[in-house]
Amino acid sequence: MTKVRERPEWIDGFLFLGNQLALDFLNTRPIQNGEAQELLPDFTALLRWFRAAELLSPREMAHLQQHWEESACARRTLEEMREFREELRKEVVRWEAGGNVHRAIIEKLNALLAAHPMLTSLKQTENGHRMDLSFETRKPEDFFAPLAYSAAKLFAEVDHTRVRKCGQCALHFLDTSKKGTRRWCSMRLCGNRLKVAAYAARKRLGAE
Repeated sequence: MTKVRERPEWIDGFLFLGNQLALDFLNTRPIQNGEAQELLPDFTALLRWFRAAELLSPREMAHLQQHWEESACARRTLEEMREFREELRKEVVRWEAGGNVHRAIIEKLNALLAAHPMLTSLKQTENGHRMDLSFETRKPEDFFAPLAYSAAKLFAEVDHTRVRKCGQCALHFLDTSKKGTRRWCSMRLCGNRLKVAAYAARKRLGAE
């Protein structure tokens, strides 16, 4: 199992605990107090999420916000990305349970990958060389590139039994633990609450 670099769980008001970009994107509409919370209410929030995900530099974000924030194309792209997020969520939930990925979502991902491809480049480092992925931002729709790429990799390369929703808050995550038995999004957010509840249940049974 590939070791995932640890990142803060909260960055600029967004949750990053999915261990996979597409899953983190699904988590931009979390459930809080029984109600869905939209973390991408406008195009600026979308740019902030891409910045928090380390897909944009602060300079790139400021430039794109200045040029696109009020455009009709940016507003339309935001709506399309939120619709894509919910389509993907339904497919991930079905796939988590062992279902096959629908042909419609495969065709949609392939269309997005063709229209908004990721770019590969060779970079020199202190320890040798590495391959880097990037994407162009010539128009707002190009933000689909890393999301479509990540979703495609999720379905193609990840063990579906390792992907699940938190039993406490319904956030999606890829379980990278050694045993693969985690049932909560993170120890700090929900794991401790579940462990306390389980301990209390055992105490009650013991008392009875």
